[in-house]
Amino acid sequence: MAACDGASKGNPGPAGWAWVVSDDAETAARWEAGALGTATNNVAELTALERLLAATDPDVALEVRMDSQYAMKAVTTWLPGWKRNGWKTAAGKPVANRELVVRIDELLGGRTVDFRYVPAHQVDGDPLNDFADRAASQAAVAQTAAGSALGSPEPPASPTAPAAAPRRRSGGGSGSAAKGARTRTAGSGSARTIKAKFPGRCVCGRPYAAGESIAKNDQGWGHPECRTAAAAG
Repeated sequence: MAACDGASKGNPGPAGWAWVVSDDAETAARWEAGALGTATNNVAELTALERLLAATDPDVALEVRMDSQYAMKAVTTWLPGWKRNGWKTAAGKPVANRELVVRIDELLGGRTVDFRYVPAHQVDGDPLNDFADRAASQAAVAQTAAGSALGSPEPPASPTAPAAAPRRRSGGGSGSAAKGARTRTAGSGSARTIKAKFPGRCVCGRPYAAGESIAKNDQGWGHPECRTAAAAG
């Protein structure tokens, strides 16, 4: 089985791609990552899939884990209609990133590939997707190639990786804060917070910025205090 991912720091911005192949769904047996200069996230995602298919044996059935709905739907759902319409969308517009989609279509011909969507940036997410995400992010930032064939070390933890332990703000008290953390663990399954990789909006309606601490509640990601309130309710 395998996973692939792309990253763009700015969308468009410095971009990279990565793929990883595993024998046990946990440990990388082979992997590769590369830089794309300035590109969009969609280009990076499609490039990652194209490089994965080109690097694997077409005679061996392959399960591909991806967190990009766009890249997956492009080659499994929208592709037949695009071809029938002369590479035009349903709205009559030229298909974006056509060259990459055509190349992927060629690589898929005559082989068995099972695509599996996995959510990105989860505390207990898919380990192969996480590996590909970290490798693509590193390639986007460093703009250099890496991989097992080059003897590269495993890519470092991404900014969204779970913290080793939840941090407390200074001056916030001790006993009641610790008790609150234990309550959230029981209510949500995890007391960990992470740094947001991208800006978003909390369930409370207020936005959070990239790099800000966020935590998961039953309805998604948001401010840690909002998770506390939800657990208490």
